[in-house]
Amino acid sequence: MAEKRYIIQMEEGKPACDGKPSIGPVYRSSFAEDGFPAPIPGLESCWDIFRMAVEKYPNNRMLGCREIVNGKAGKYVWQTYKEVYDIVLKVGNSIRSCGVEEGGKCGIYGANCAEWIMSMEACNAHGLYCVPLYDTLGAGAVEFIICHAEVSIAFVEEKKINELFKTFPNATKYLKTIVSFGKVTPEQKEEAEKYGLAIYSWEEFLHLGENKQFDLPVKKKSDICTIMYTSGTTGDPKGVLISNDSIVTLTAGVKRLLERVNEQLTAKDVYLSYLPLAHIFDRVIEELFILHGASIGFWRGDVKLLVEDIGELKPTIFCAVPRVLDRIYSGLLQKISGGGLLKKKLFDVAYSYKFFNMRKGQTHGEASPICDKIVFNKVKQGLGGNVRLILSGAAPLSALVEEFLRVVACCHVLQGYGLTESCAGTFVSLPNELSMLGTVGPPVPNVDIRLESVPEMGYDALASTPRGEICIRGNTLFSGYYKREDLTNEVMVDGWFHTGDIGEWQPNGSMKIIDRKKNIFKLSQGEYVAVENLENIYGVVSEIDSIWVYGNSFESYLVAVANPNKQALERWAAENDVTGDFESLCQNPKAKEFILGQLSKIGKEKKLKGFEFIKAVHLDPVPFDMERDLLTPTYKKKRPQLLKYYQDLIDNMYKSINKPNA
Repeated sequence: MAEKRYIIQMEEGKPACDGKPSIGPVYRSSFAEDGFPAPIPGLESCWDIFRMAVEKYPNNRMLGCREIVNGKAGKYVWQTYKEVYDIVLKVGNSIRSCGVEEGGKCGIYGANCAEWIMSMEACNAHGLYCVPLYDTLGAGAVEFIICHAEVSIAFVEEKKINELFKTFPNATKYLKTIVSFGKVTPEQKEEAEKYGLAIYSWEEFLHLGENKQFDLPVKKKSDICTIMYTSGTTGDPKGVLISNDSIVTLTAGVKRLLERVNEQLTAKDVYLSYLPLAHIFDRVIEELFILHGASIGFWRGDVKLLVEDIGELKPTIFCAVPRVLDRIYSGLLQKISGGGLLKKKLFDVAYSYKFFNMRKGQTHGEASPICDKIVFNKVKQGLGGNVRLILSGAAPLSALVEEFLRVVACCHVLQGYGLTESCAGTFVSLPNELSMLGTVGPPVPNVDIRLESVPEMGYDALASTPRGEICIRGNTLFSGYYKREDLTNEVMVDGWFHTGDIGEWQPNGSMKIIDRKKNIFKLSQGEYVAVENLENIYGVVSEIDSIWVYGNSFESYLVAVANPNKQALERWAAENDVTGDFESLCQNPKAKEFILGQLSKIGKEKKLKGFEFIKAVHLDPVPFDMERDLLTPTYKKKRPQLLKYYQDLIDNMYKSINKPNA
């Protein structure tokens, strides 16, 4: 039986011409065979999404937070759509009474909470640009964003107020009003007033606009609703201008997709809000939930308490970044191996049996109900018991973890791909399609996609297996980088957004991300190295959790810094009579030799070329993190910063390789 294909061709490909590379055919989702889905009539803006939900579902639970009683977290306490709407109107009137007009810039700084959403909706109501100030970036980036976007009013989580003060005096050129999500101390009031700023507690601010009525401006589709600053792996953050049209178009496309795979959202759905609202991924998911009158419950802001929050909220949809799913995977593996031989054997048999049936084409629900009930039910209960969809985004999820969760989590596990510039969702894999494992699925039915050849990397968009840079066209695309037309023109050419990611079309119409266009460098012998692709290959080695591969045009070899897997390294040490704690093991030459051997083994398996093998490795027991500025908030590697941080170690590794007789 021929495999089902989930894309349809719209335009022919074009050969290389006038120095421009060849271009592959234009495809779109087969769910858009009759054209892209139109938004609901009358739905023109993000404000309409909320306003129409309030009209349709006034008494539905909208926003929930855990009640803290005697220092202990209790049940979720909910505000209805109508209750939230009434507060949003007050917030809007208060913002306007501070002199902020339509088109003004309003910053929001802090972890996800009900007040975050209310501040955002007040911006939507009054045609203000909502400018999230990254919770995960330091004061330097916050100051840059306030000054670059000219933010005049900022809503701030109580514990972030002092962090915001670090942006003074530079930020005070634009910033005139600060509103706390909670209380304000007398010292904070004094500090703000010293610089001529007004600062209010949340309750004070709600009364500020009392007895004042400001008309809501008419909002157009083309109006900008948010400027999202992308963390960027190099240089200053870029302000991505996102219009109402982008978000409204995206929600219509995702709605159509979920309906076609029989997983439509309803007012009964529940979402756990913990991924940062400052990122587009979470923002559009929450807009989608609001559109359907569904419920959004907030976590307590502590990753150690996340599982407990999940257990209390019992979400139906769980969105995650690979980091979170990797943790769940590792935790489950440890529980299984620590549960005794019999339990492990039972798990392995159940896993093999269910996966065998899924490969034969059965859905995860049909593959083995008995195994689900006896063996995998604990995993399901660990996620609250009601999850029907896990959606992974923001970075690649390893095929190993995806397969494991598809079998044991008793729900659909889907991987998506998108960028801030494409308003998040551009591709998403489909339920019960096991052949999409390790891919990001077919396009969402609101964009056209084509590949563009990258000859210098050997990627050909017109080959029998088409590979090239992923280019996107459609109304979900951003309206440009704020105050950076030069950067906009670099990536937007003739209506096509060039993502910089290299993709490979699969026979079923799904896309596999295989490389990154920018992450290519030349070694001294003139060979090109596509480093991201190599990191994906070496990343399969189970003895390491993460790896950064480095090379430059003055050297003929590659070196790497790896974060070893603690359990794996300690197990190896015990088996080989090597003593010492984890940190001293990372320094041990025998351990480095062992890891290098494992990396070489996978290199041979994958038939890598000689120059693609790693010749020396440094083991860092501390995982790459944001605290040292080595990762972006979406866990992408900041290569210039990694080089700066590990420069001495890199130099020493090259010296040891280049030593005569080394």
